[in-house]
Amino acid sequence: MFPLSHMMKAFIRKGQLTVIDAEGRTHVFSGEPGPEVTMRLTDPKLYRTLVFNSELAAGEAYMDGTLRFEDGSSLRDFLTLFSINRLALGSYPIQKALRAIKMRFRKRQQSNVKGEAQRNVAHHYDLGNDFYKLFLDEHMLYSCAYFREPQETLEQAQRNKLRLLAAKLCLRPGMKVLDIGCGWGDLALYLGQLEDVEVLGVTLSKEQQAFATQRAKDAGLDGRVRFELRDYRDVDETFDRIVSVGMFEHVGVHHYDEFFKKVNALMPDDGLAVLHSIGHMSPPGMASAWLRKYIFPGAYSPALSEVFEVVEKNSLWVTDLEFLRIHYATTLKHWGERFEKNRDKVIEMYDERFARMWEFYLISAEMMFRTGSQLVFHMQLSRSRDAAPIVRDYITDRQKAYIVREQTLNISL
Repeated sequence: MFPLSHMMKAFIRKGQLTVIDAEGRTHVFSGEPGPEVTMRLTDPKLYRTLVFNSELAAGEAYMDGTLRFEDGSSLRDFLTLFSINRLALGSYPIQKALRAIKMRFRKRQQSNVKGEAQRNVAHHYDLGNDFYKLFLDEHMLYSCAYFREPQETLEQAQRNKLRLLAAKLCLRPGMKVLDIGCGWGDLALYLGQLEDVEVLGVTLSKEQQAFATQRAKDAGLDGRVRFELRDYRDVDETFDRIVSVGMFEHVGVHHYDEFFKKVNALMPDDGLAVLHSIGHMSPPGMASAWLRKYIFPGAYSPALSEVFEVVEKNSLWVTDLEFLRIHYATTLKHWGERFEKNRDKVIEMYDERFARMWEFYLISAEMMFRTGSQLVFHMQLSRSRDAAPIVRDYITDRQKAYIVREQTLNISL
């Protein structure tokens, strides 16, 4: 099973991985006490591909059924073992060399020029609203929730997230708000119900734009909340407030200057922007080859150092910064559980390989936030240092006031 056996000896520092190879032979790799996983490989080609393109090969092998688990082990068990040993894998000489080579092509991997950006978005978000309804909350929010209490439902935690963002926007009656990458519209609709503001949501997904527009009409908000199929780079109006949730991950490092330059140009000196994005606490890198190929073409979650550098160049003040460290792991666990309950429906809509692909995505993403380097950050930006209150208590105070207002207005979107 060489060269895979050689890499596995260096890889497993904690826990135990038992591999049954294509010839039926058993190989045991172990380190300190930890999770124990039994994996069977049925294709000898994996002995090499798992070494030279680990993440892509592992994901594809699980999708194809040439990598499976036995003796009570599961994909979750394997990805947990993988995640807690990931640093050892990264330090393996072949992996280090391959990573250095791949970093040279990072710009090409994160290309999101106009036109290409829309194709990348359509690849993921235009799978069909009925599919996403199988595992998202009832209001179709596809980003990190905010769990104020561990026992909260996914729906409660997603409402908490909207309320937190609204508080950071410091809204006042009559303001114009831009929602960049508006998804299925819940944040824009929530803001439109909560405050007397005008909201424009822009998206590159036809499915999302149509769904959100109908929701606004059904709620009687289409006079103040509208959704357009438009690239944010083509927006030329001025807005008092800008918010973007879960879109920045699709921008690409080499388009960051373009993004923040546009944000600066779209708001006045006393304007505020709030950016909700995935990032990581490790040095600059790249998204996994499997994730780019099958789930999010052109996507990348930045190191914080990559964001701050460009914000500074565009003369923007970071007026507030908050990190949601565990919340996305909990969100993804909820999604994964709902997905599994509806797995048969997913297979009916697509096929078994598609269901395996999404299982691999949801569980591996959860592990990245639970034991890996991923996090979510909220960055509040302005041209002026005093555009937001200088004491942070206002964020808590506004959330409390909004809880009362939600009940008074019976906000149910």
